[in-house]
Amino acid sequence: MKILVINGNMTQAITDGCVNAAREVAAPGTQVIGATGTFGPQVIGSRAEHALAQHGMLELGAKHGADCDAIVVAVSMDTGLPALREVLSIPVLGMTEAGALTACTLGAKFALVTFGRRHIPTYGELIDGYGLGSRCVGVEAIDAGPNAALADPAAAVRSLIELGRKAIDERGAEVILLAGAVAAAWQRDVQQGLPVPVVEGIRCATLMAETLVRLAFPKPKVGSYSSPGVRTVSGVDPAIARLFGPGD
Repeated sequence: MKILVINGNMTQAITDGCVNAAREVAAPGTQVIGATGTFGPQVIGSRAEHALAQHGMLELGAKHGADCDAIVVAVSMDTGLPALREVLSIPVLGMTEAGALTACTLGAKFALVTFGRRHIPTYGELIDGYGLGSRCVGVEAIDAGPNAALADPAAAVRSLIELGRKAIDERGAEVILLAGAVAAAWQRDVQQGLPVPVVEGIRCATLMAETLVRLAFPKPKVGSYSSPGVRTVSGVDPAIARLFGPGD
């Protein structure tokens, strides 16, 4: 089995951390490879950057996913996830969707802890979009963005633990969802500081991807995730254009 981990921003260190997290939990014999965006935002930290990166995610999936069995979206906003599921025939897993679904199996309520306070509303919208708003007691975010967190991981971990404790004590969170691809390498460190499970989405998505590959469900032939059929697209990478071919 071969799983592709794609990161739509241009920070290779984040991709590397996510690939390592996926390899930690992947079954023996599963190959995990990564691909990093070559254009667009350096880090996805706003709605505008999220929109720009969706094109990049489609390109990464199209160019690198042809011989893969599944794809894991290594962006905590699950950037490009619906579009990739629509045009590809293999399972595509988003790290935050996978993490949130896993959190729901571990406790009655979970809180999402992340980076950058301006992103609090967008994460709330994302969780609501998955139909899990009633299970999420809220979103907490440290002041630092991903780049600042990478520059001082120890301080970022301390801040994440503090916010996790706040969510547990004040919001009644029974699980902490650690959102942010930059934090994939820090799950164990944050877990050591908190008394409830700390869920990290790359690991969850990798295991779900392996499960879906083994179950071998067919690509939907009807509905919103069926192939869009023949479409004309211009000015994009040829690999993307080939995705808009005939449906089944």
